Amino acid sequence: MALLRIRKFPDPALKEPALPVKNIDGRLNGFIDSMVQTMYAAPGVGLAAPQVGDSRRIVVLDTDHENPGKSLLKLVNPQIVESHGTITWEEGCLSVIDFTADVQRAEKILVRAWTPEEKEIEIEADDLLAVALQHEIDHLDGKLFIDRISRIKRELYRRKLAKLIKEGKADGKPPSAVRI
Repeated sequence: MALLRIRKFPDPALKEPALPVKNIDGRLNGFIDSMVQTMYAAPGVGLAAPQVGDSRRIVVLDTDHENPGKSLLKLVNPQIVESHGTITWEEGCLSVIDFTADVQRAEKILVRAWTPEEKEIEIEADDLLAVALQHEIDHLDGKLFIDRISRIKRELYRRKLAKLIKEGKADGKPPSAVRI
């Protein structure tokens, strides 16, 4: 297991939809363990395979900051099968440095996925877990949270990022808000 390099916006790999996993095997488990280590080291709440340059539909999540590992989810081919209501949440992202924004998402969702142990599961989620699941599944679809904000805010972020890079101040770390 090794730490993986997290891709940063505007890396084109972040815009590519991920492909379904067809075979769950030992190599996949090793990769998922590396994703978990990378997520905790970042530190973040979730991480999708495209964020580390892998085009498979895999996400890892842990929304329990007090007890890392206790609520860890390792999901293969997750899909949102139901959604209800709306909630607005301030989001940050390990792939979007120095920026957070309020994003509107479904308040409650039902996700169907497979575990690395080849069990099909369903997860009913609300609040942070629902937001994190939607955020990570967006990554699998080639979307970033900044794609869900206004064009004006997106353009302001692009200009801010260009200025930070030009000044050598883009350290690659997301802001201190919850990093999904």
